[in-house]
Amino acid sequence: MKNLKFWLAALFLTAFLNIHAQEKKTYKVHTIAFYNLENLFDTVNDPEKNDEASPIMEMKGDVEEVYKKKVSNMARVIADIGKDITNNSPVILGVAEVENRKVMEDIANDPQLIDKDYGIIHYDSPDRRGIDVGLYYQKKLFTPIHTSSHELLIYDDNTRKRVYTRDQLLVSGKLEDEMIHVIVNHWPSRRGGEARSRPKRVAAAKLNKKMIDSLQTIDPYAKIFIMGDLNDDPTNASVKEVLNAKKEKEDVELKGIYNPFESFFKMGIGSNAYRDSWSLFDQILMTQPLLEKDYSSFRFYKAGIFNENYLITKRGRWKGYPFRSFADGGFTDGFSDHFPSYVILIKEAD
Repeated sequence: MKNLKFWLAALFLTAFLNIHAQEKKTYKVHTIAFYNLENLFDTVNDPEKNDEASPIMEMKGDVEEVYKKKVSNMARVIADIGKDITNNSPVILGVAEVENRKVMEDIANDPQLIDKDYGIIHYDSPDRRGIDVGLYYQKKLFTPIHTSSHELLIYDDNTRKRVYTRDQLLVSGKLEDEMIHVIVNHWPSRRGGEARSRPKRVAAAKLNKKMIDSLQTIDPYAKIFIMGDLNDDPTNASVKEVLNAKKEKEDVELKGIYNPFESFFKMGIGSNAYRDSWSLFDQILMTQPLLEKDYSSFRFYKAGIFNENYLITKRGRWKGYPFRSFADGGFTDGFSDHFPSYVILIKEAD
């Protein structure tokens, strides 16, 4: 199956490049990805965080060995995302459910990734579970110029108390010599039900839209990626109405947003599952300039869900679901309850 996937990916890329074969051009190809790392906590009790509720902190036995294996498993997946197409790990990777910068450093320093020389961008956020978003980038290919963390202020409908959730991360910088912007998200969960919790994700989308509008006011042609675990599908109001994301590239106007993952969702392809129902919460959206057909600069080529066979549960009640790390109070030697999502960029080489 893996060889077949590699062959198909190579075939698609070859077909694309053959369109321009008569011009004898070569192309640069990069992966940009997102991965929810499922409760990546360290083994240290932080008195300023609610990390006692983390699966590792609740376990008995050699938690250090569990942590090392969890880190190694995460590094394995990251090393593989997009590799069959680009022969490289993601040049940029947004992540969710990390406790702190230290756990991100441990992944970057894993033997499976150390040669990629990943830089890290991370801010502590006020999330009540003690988890944040972050971003990895390959230093030789991407240079951050500006980073900022944006607080999401939302309140409980009944108590009017503030709901402490993840901040949103904005990173602007140069991919090789081109300016791009990446917004990394982990929107509020569906705790209490989809309908009751919906306003919180609508508020998260509005904060995204505010950042996007600010960037496009400065440069209407800004290349912006919106990525994350949105806790909403591509057809939910937060994505379709607030961000006004389009399913078809042809419908995206200047300053508009394209969502390649809506097509996957309509085909029944998901990134996470719950109660025998698949969702596609892990998405990467982009602005219109990335859709142009002038490949003298980086443009969108294709999108995908990284659901390799080793990431799928093989037996039991969760057969077919993502092979998660923690279940029934123990470590499964799995990976995450989410599959990673990715997009491929392509550009004519000089």
